[in-house]
Amino acid sequence: MQLRPYQTALIDACREALRGHSSVLMQLPTGGGKTAIATQMCATVAAKGRKGAFIVHRQELVDQTVRTFSEFSVPHGIISAGYAPNPTLPIQICSIDTLRARIAAGRWMPRFDFLMWDECHHVAAAGWTKVMQHYPKAKHVGLTATPERLDGKGLRSNFQAMVQGPPTAQLIADGYLVPYRAFAPSTPDLGGVHTKMGDYVRGENEAAMDRPSITGDAVQHYLKHARDKRALAFCVSVAHSQHVVSQFKAAGVVAWHLDGKTDRGERRQAVAAFRRGEIKVLSNVDLFGEGFDVPSADASILLRPTKSLALYLQQCGRVLRPSDGKRHALLLDHAGNIARHGLPDDDREWSLDGREERRKSAGDTAPPVRQCPRCYHCHRPAPTCPACGWSYEAKARQVDEVDGTLEEIDLEAVRRAEKYERLQEQDKAKTLADLIAIGHKRKYQHPEKWAAHLWTARLAKKAAQRA
Repeated sequence: MQLRPYQTALIDACREALRGHSSVLMQLPTGGGKTAIATQMCATVAAKGRKGAFIVHRQELVDQTVRTFSEFSVPHGIISAGYAPNPTLPIQICSIDTLRARIAAGRWMPRFDFLMWDECHHVAAAGWTKVMQHYPKAKHVGLTATPERLDGKGLRSNFQAMVQGPPTAQLIADGYLVPYRAFAPSTPDLGGVHTKMGDYVRGENEAAMDRPSITGDAVQHYLKHARDKRALAFCVSVAHSQHVVSQFKAAGVVAWHLDGKTDRGERRQAVAAFRRGEIKVLSNVDLFGEGFDVPSADASILLRPTKSLALYLQQCGRVLRPSDGKRHALLLDHAGNIARHGLPDDDREWSLDGREERRKSAGDTAPPVRQCPRCYHCHRPAPTCPACGWSYEAKARQVDEVDGTLEEIDLEAVRRAEKYERLQEQDKAKTLADLIAIGHKRKYQHPEKWAAHLWTARLAKKAAQRA
């Protein structure tokens, strides 16, 4: 397997962290190649004669991991319903449900020296935690794009340290992910929708979103922006998703509904048909927000309002993977999530302490997003719309009074100068400790994490130059 430079750097950073900790979380944006990293690390575990587990939480992820491990000749067995076990092999691909059931029933559990947790933002759930606690002497590595629970709570009780890969914007700039165009044609009225456990109450959310006007708008904008392209629709409930599929079919679009209770065989057949392009819109509920690896998917249709940044980013990330002929991905937001959370490649600081800690360091506001009144394209502040060229009304520029004369402050030039000085200071740092000292001087909330992120990026750049 030929790893990308940043993947190699991230593995090196994780191994360094494991020297001082028993549990480390690896953060890498959706589409950054977490499965490749897992394959490499599990292959290394097997080569050293140790026992390892790669733990997933959905049947599709078991199948997907089996294909990847087989492709790269990683010796593995499978611990999941419907598979014949082979406990003699050094690596086991495990369903969390199967492991959890075995522990609850007091049945035999295999010995593991090393456990990797896919989509580890779920690990704080009681069943996951019991499995983790069953292996107190093993090394644990978690993989996720969004290192916090969907309700915003942190994962510090499960992981002692965190290492981070490059942000989404960098992966897009380097060509590892595709650019995107985002449109928000409609914003739902959520005035009567309450919040429980950090997100909107599902029943009230469904009542607000499962309306013919909203669904019809979603169909029309799919036909306008993504006709004949493969799209994933993310809905609030089963009934909502089924209604969405019905309206797409009525418009002549081949669409299909799936959820967690859909027969396993039907799920496999539908996903295969979607891969081949026979199904154009695959609508789901709580199924494809994580681990769904179909690079040819072109568009995400967001029909589920959420207060969870993690859930929003997971849904957007499903369509950012590159594919032959794919120039950009499409985000069609009918849920108000872009206005709520910002754009998917905005710079974000993650913390093992969760949403509240992030709010303290970054402020409790989403990054600014401008929406074009003509085409509904969402983008960062700019004088014109990048999609259709609409010119926004110019606002009065800031001026300052100096010695009785009016001097215009070129704020952009000031920001450029300040940024240049910061970068110069960072470039002079020769060690990780130097960067940490800079972080403390600037009074960053988490100077160690900030410095570790820059240090990892620097190592990746050097590795790329050597290659």
